[in-house]
Amino acid sequence: MPTDSLPKLSMFIDGQWVAPASGQYLETVDPFTAKPWALVPRGNAEDADRAIQAAHRAFKSGPWGKMHPSLRGRVLQKFADLIEANADELAEIEVRDNGRLLAEMRHQIRYVARWFHYYGGLSDKIEGAVHPCDKPALSYSRHEPLGVCVGIVPWNAPLFLFSLKAAPALAAGCTLVMKPAEYTSATALKLMELVEQAGFPNGVVNVVTGYGPEVGEPLVTHPLTRHVGFTGSTKTGAHLYSLAARDIKRVSLELGGKSPNIVFDDANLDNAVRGVVGGIFGAVGQTCIAGSRLLIHRKVHDQFLEKLAAFTKTAPIGDPRHKDTRIGPIANAMQFEKVLGYIDIARQEGADLILGGKRPDIAECQAGYFVEPTIFAGVRNNMRIAQEEVFGPVLAAIPFDEVEEAIEIANDSEFGLAAGVWTGDMRRALLMSERLEAGSVWVNTYRDVSYTTPFGGYKKSGIGRENGIEGIREFLQTKAVWLSTAEEIANPFVIG
Repeated sequence: MPTDSLPKLSMFIDGQWVAPASGQYLETVDPFTAKPWALVPRGNAEDADRAIQAAHRAFKSGPWGKMHPSLRGRVLQKFADLIEANADELAEIEVRDNGRLLAEMRHQIRYVARWFHYYGGLSDKIEGAVHPCDKPALSYSRHEPLGVCVGIVPWNAPLFLFSLKAAPALAAGCTLVMKPAEYTSATALKLMELVEQAGFPNGVVNVVTGYGPEVGEPLVTHPLTRHVGFTGSTKTGAHLYSLAARDIKRVSLELGGKSPNIVFDDANLDNAVRGVVGGIFGAVGQTCIAGSRLLIHRKVHDQFLEKLAAFTKTAPIGDPRHKDTRIGPIANAMQFEKVLGYIDIARQEGADLILGGKRPDIAECQAGYFVEPTIFAGVRNNMRIAQEEVFGPVLAAIPFDEVEEAIEIANDSEFGLAAGVWTGDMRRALLMSERLEAGSVWVNTYRDVSYTTPFGGYKKSGIGRENGIEGIREFLQTKAVWLSTAEEIANPFVIG
């Protein structure tokens, strides 16, 4: 399709649909066909400044900052209802933009609505405290919104990760400028139509699009930005963290992972197989919590791998819009080449390829960015395939003999986002959940998430937490207030 005939999208700033200051656009590509289907604005520092200024005005002088929290909550809950009502259309756009399964996206986007329902209900329940003070004074604390918050989200789950940042920030009373990934901006822009319908005042929610260095970095470094929330690679997160540190901005980072999925010999092996498959081949391995390291007790190692390979082979690969498809395409060409590159690295390191490792030999998959579900055995934990985040359908299987060995291997990583444990022994499950260095530990399940439950990483997997009550605290600052009851100040030169 010629570029001139592609639909041209607009940014959303201060309640208005606007063209980029540069006048330039980027192609967004359908990963199933590898063909562009729309044009996304290529924003720059001028667009970033305009959006931040709009969000700042909305916070300082608009109705949002003065609105009672319960009324803000009503707006959020109306927004949630609109998301649920438009879930099918949003899912279609998401699939076209990043190749995730249509059935999965329909379910996920309906579930996304619950984030806004939850935080809408929480918005008027953030309470301060009266402190038992040892001075002649009434001492109490209050929690106040930070101000303008910037959210930068990746391409693997655009609308879901958008919502994890937007819902608590808005419930806290902050205003937002969101930047979706340049590969997958369409759903964030479509969502702004629902922002208009929900009744958010102008400037409360803004979306700018484009490349990170051109528009993302100006958002982070803008003097009016008070909070930066980022989901993406550890390398990029560290860079943005350093930029935000110049002005001592509040930062929350949800970064990479190399999560261990640990199968003991007393586990229900059939359930564990399903959990391991979902953990690494769900979303084609393009999740930060992917269980990309499989630790198997040596007693069941061969049996488990045989079951795992047999079950994985039954997963249909193809068009993500088809209801029977279980394995769709990689989201973009750059990631496709990266995944194939890591498969070559694993072979060079001496890992044993027991399944997959190439583009599937299926006619409808030849144009798009497809990689077969891939399993390597004979992996040592010091191999790159076991230490570096592939972000694709590539599993590294490592044997172990004892509990302590499993813990040592699992924790021998610069990451600490998640871990899975499969066992019938609850004492062992509790031990593992205490000893594993991970922000989330699943026992006899994997990849469960909820708006009620904190999520975040240890070590280089990030800082801060999303979801639950802890999630809204990221967007609040605490103020202590002292009301003196003393008749006079005894000695102005003495404190304490």
